[in-house]
Order: sequence, then C-alpha cells, then structure tokens
Amino acid sequence: MKVVAINGSPKNDGNTFQALSLVAAELANEGIETEILQVGGQEVRGCIACGQCAKNRNEKCVLPGDKVNQWIQKMKEADGIILGSPVYYSAIAGTMKSFLDRAFYVSGANGGLFRHKVGAALVAVRRSGGLPTFQQLNNYLLYSEMLLPTSNYWNVIHGTRPGEVHQDSEGTQIMRVLGKNMAWLMKLVEHGKGAVPAPEQEPKTYFNFIH
Repeated sequence: MKVVAINGSPKNDGNTFQALSLVAAELANEGIETEILQVGGQEVRGCIACGQCAKNRNEKCVLPGDKVNQWIQKMKEADGIILGSPVYYSAIAGTMKSFLDRAFYVSGANGGLFRHKVGAALVAVRRSGGLPTFQQLNNYLLYSEMLLPTSNYWNVIHGTRPGEVHQDSEGTQIMRVLGKNMAWLMKLVEHGKGAVPAPEQEPKTYFNFIH
C-alpha cells in the first residue's frame, strides 16, 4: 500500500514537511510507503470554473503549464492521501488552495477518483489559525466521500523555524497517533475488499436556491 502526502508549504524542509514525515514514519513502521509531493512554491493557477473536466471526463484539468494532472494521477493511484498546509492568515496557503480546488474538482467531475480512499489533513502553525485551516482541508476529504482516521487531538502542530515542531511534544504525539490510526484504517479497508461490499455510489443531486 502507498500514501501520497501533499506538502502545501513553499518550504521544502519546513515544519509542514516535518509533520508529514512524522506521520510517514509511523506508516513505514506498518510497511506502508509514503511519497511526499512538493506542491507549495510551485506555479499553480487557481480553478477558473470552466467545467471542461466534467465535459471531457478524461481525469484532467485543461489549464496548462503545471504538474496538477501528474499529481492527480498519483493521488488516484494511492491508497491514502495526506493534505498538509502551513497557516496563512488563518487559512490554507494560496498555492495549496489552488491545487486542491482543481484536483478535487477533477476528482468529483470524473466519478470520484478519491472516493473511499483513506485521507487525513494536518497543519503546521506558529501560533493561531490552526483549527480553521485544518477544517478547510477536511472539507475536501469529506466532500469526496473519503475515510478519515483520527488522532488523540486535532491534527495541528506548532513551530516557527524549520524543525521547531519537534519541540512540540503533544503535537508530535498527535502526528504519531495519526500515522498509526491511518495505517490501521488502511489495512481494514484493504482486508475488507471483496468481503464487505462498498455502498453503491449515488449520482450527485444538485439543487439551486435561486430558480
């Protein structure tokens, strides 16, 4: 089994990366490989709501010039996905938000590429804004019918300079527990395939409040 972790920080080796690595270490202990994708700091345009991914249904965003479609395929092929972001003004970092909007729109428009995968979110923050950002990341997972492992607190870890998160003893425990629970849930899903039928996917119902 494999997990794809998204580093939404522009710092390749910053605290978001460190937090993802803590979770990845626990997954590795259970024989699960993790690939960390560096999305933060890349040139990624935001979704323009053109709807072409729903029309074409080829699992691709039509916007050219970046790696979004490559990353989408890696997420599709993975058994689990982790979304990691730093906090910018109590919210997801800009490049990460642009990527997630496009990736999850393509997923939904193509029959739910991430449906029933195990997905988790985590946040690295200096001081405040961790919970709003964590909730924003969870919105993508919940909308996509993904399966969410938990930890023993909300998945937020604190630090300013790269590596300081390792001084947050509670935060590091949260990441360890998350990794253990994610590995356990992934194994439950894997062992359940063929034994417990998955619920049939319902066509999406859209209702507009303005008629």
